[in-house]
Amino acid sequence: MFFIVTLVITLLGAVLWNYTRKKVAQHNFTYRIPSIAMGIISIIFAVVTLMQCFTTIPAGHVGIVNFFGTVSDNTLKAGINVVNPMAEIIRMSIQTQELKEVMNVPSKEGLTVQLEVSVLYHLNPEKAATVFKTIGVEYVNVILEPQFRSVTRGVTAGYEAKALYTSEREHLSQLIAKEITLLSEPRGIIVESAPLRQVSLPAGLSQSIESKLQAEQESQRMEFVLLKEKQEADRKRIEAQGISDFQRIVVQGISDQLLRWKGIEATEKLASSPNAKIIVIGAGKDGLPLILDTK
Repeated sequence: MFFIVTLVITLLGAVLWNYTRKKVAQHNFTYRIPSIAMGIISIIFAVVTLMQCFTTIPAGHVGIVNFFGTVSDNTLKAGINVVNPMAEIIRMSIQTQELKEVMNVPSKEGLTVQLEVSVLYHLNPEKAATVFKTIGVEYVNVILEPQFRSVTRGVTAGYEAKALYTSEREHLSQLIAKEITLLSEPRGIIVESAPLRQVSLPAGLSQSIESKLQAEQESQRMEFVLLKEKQEADRKRIEAQGISDFQRIVVQGISDQLLRWKGIEATEKLASSPNAKIIVIGAGKDGLPLILDTK
């Protein structure tokens, strides 16, 4: 509509400028100022009219061309595009967006848990025109939001409340994202992830879960302590067996001749000591009766 208005003004200004120009050419100088004014107006509106043939699509968006109810399957890319000035251009974002929900969801035990969860998504640029024709620009409220709520409640109903409170929440997040993707991707909405932001459990349930988790951790700690003690007992048993084997080998290698020889060596060392004044008397029939005096 704006294009038609500017085009009419441009054509009217051109006609008036041509008329006043002829009057000036006939030496009727009273038309000189109106001629100049009409010329300037015609140029300005001609430029404005020409600009209607171009449109700029911001980064992260696509343009939908709607020509009196007929939507083109070819979308406009980011940047400057030449368009039909009579057509309406609808800009739709293809950037990553977040839909945040705070909802009460059921658990496997039948409990109601307050869950704050988000879904990160973006519009498929290849299906933007189809989304506009079949759903409209409010596709989030029509498609994504209801399915997001339904899928989240369906997934949490199959797990105990503690799953939302422990490391299993990452598995639940991936499962929610997978289920939403199956429903939304055919409609042109690509789901990236569905992180669980915050879980609010009833006070009594939260305390019970924490107590149970603490008991499980204590049990795991005791298992570790028992395993450590068992390993220490095995180490001591192996050490004692080694000492026993060593003593048995040593006993088997000791004989009377060896002991007699060691006794002689010890006696000689004592006798060679400068301060030794020792009397060594052998015992038994095989003793070594020696009298050593260093004086």
